[in-house]
Amino acid sequence: MNPSPTDRLECRDLACLRGERLVFKGLSIALEAGAALRLTGPNGSGKSSLLRLIAALGRPAAGTIAWNGASVFDDADAHRRRLLFLGHQDAVKPWLTARENLAFWAALYGAPDDTIAPALARFALSAQAALPARFLSQGQRRRLALARFAAIPAALWLLDEPTTGLDDANVATLEALVAEHCAAGGLAVVSTHLALKLPGVDTLALADVSGARAA
Repeated sequence: MNPSPTDRLECRDLACLRGERLVFKGLSIALEAGAALRLTGPNGSGKSSLLRLIAALGRPAAGTIAWNGASVFDDADAHRRRLLFLGHQDAVKPWLTARENLAFWAALYGAPDDTIAPALARFALSAQAALPARFLSQGQRRRLALARFAAIPAALWLLDEPTTGLDDANVATLEALVAEHCAAGGLAVVSTHLALKLPGVDTLALADVSGARAA
């Protein structure tokens, strides 16, 4: 789903529990089309949990998450079709080639095949296109996972520590890709320990509240 200039993501008074542990509470975000949000904070502060909630992969203990004014949980499947999510796992199928992996994701989102070769080239994977993913290095698998973002149009990008395993050149490629996405009206939420150069970026620093318990 292509971005729209009227797109808006709003999270209001979110609380997140992991078991009986309170991860965060009272968290609010408002993100307009063309903007990026950088999430920072120590391990365990809830960066990954927040991204999963925004992706409708879990429900908050309290609060609302809305896309263009409607709860993302009204139609979670439709919400997931408008976003691309990169978690700690690369979601690369080892028995498929690099090109086949990207073609699988492109077909899933209805993206044309002619986006695949340029996306692989964008992350310096043209030479590995016909190589089964099980033979790729950790960094190459990460770049293949990121190539999805170059191949598939989506309004909302959620990236959890996307620079893991990347060298400086590919970090710069990622920064440029996010800048292009936002310039086209897309939204991006990026969890990172690095000072990534992101366009129109705000930073949300999550605190470590480990030890806090649900009331």
